[in-house]
Amino acid sequence: MTNPYRGLLPDLPAYACTNCGHWQRWPAPGPLVCPVCADVRNALPENGFEFVTPAQVEATVEGFCRPTAVAGVTEFGTHPRFGLDSRGWVIESDAGLVGFECAPWYTADMLAQLRRMADAKGGFEILASSHVHGYGALWQLQQELEPRTVCVGVRDLEWTKAFRVTWPADDELELAPDLTLHRTGGHFPGHSVLHDRRRGVLFCGDSLKVDLDETGQPVALSAHKAFHAQIPLSHGELREYLTVVGALEFQAVATPFELVRGVTTDHVVHLVRRLLAGPPDAAPVALEDL
Repeated sequence: MTNPYRGLLPDLPAYACTNCGHWQRWPAPGPLVCPVCADVRNALPENGFEFVTPAQVEATVEGFCRPTAVAGVTEFGTHPRFGLDSRGWVIESDAGLVGFECAPWYTADMLAQLRRMADAKGGFEILASSHVHGYGALWQLQQELEPRTVCVGVRDLEWTKAFRVTWPADDELELAPDLTLHRTGGHFPGHSVLHDRRRGVLFCGDSLKVDLDETGQPVALSAHKAFHAQIPLSHGELREYLTVVGALEFQAVATPFELVRGVTTDHVVHLVRRLLAGPPDAAPVALEDL
């Protein structure tokens, strides 16, 4: 079915920041500043801003697609590292495929694989993200695959100039059976997590940072307003987060960068309660202490 929003998508050229990978639509010859890097939650480039076109990114990276440790969840990414090195998660549901977060770029092979998966699993109608650090090349998937629903939190619309949001989410939105978006706020005002009730996975965006050991096992958790600047969440933000996430059952988490088994609801509840018990803190806490 023809996408009714196709003619309304931005037609300005796209440019990616080489420091964080954020894509902007901008008149040629391109932007001068990346708003994501200029924000307190990200680091500035030491040698000044540089922006590249889709053709330049295509010539720089290769893509990969692989199953995860959770059945029905597939990981898309690129190498070598580009920008924040985000991952795109594709989740099988009773309503077809749901995309949450996006890779920094999608090669022709990655797009072909997504189309094959969509044909086999009932279509690709829903695309969403936790916040701007997980957008990756979301604009590219909207352009190439034409999902009917593109969803981010209504309080984060200022970061979405590269693509068209068709469903701004409030505090809670069921995207598909057993897949519900919940606004946590905190890291960004509209920051949201996606809870997969069926699989017991919390696609947690940047509400958590997971420290891994050399074998890829989780060893510590932390929560931040700004990781690079080590700004902690306020107590009010933590209380709101605890109200939302404490009510969700999960045994694994997926950030925009990795999917990790063994991080549970109890771990996160104990982390937040610990942070509420004293002055704000952004330091990691050992999992064995939670």
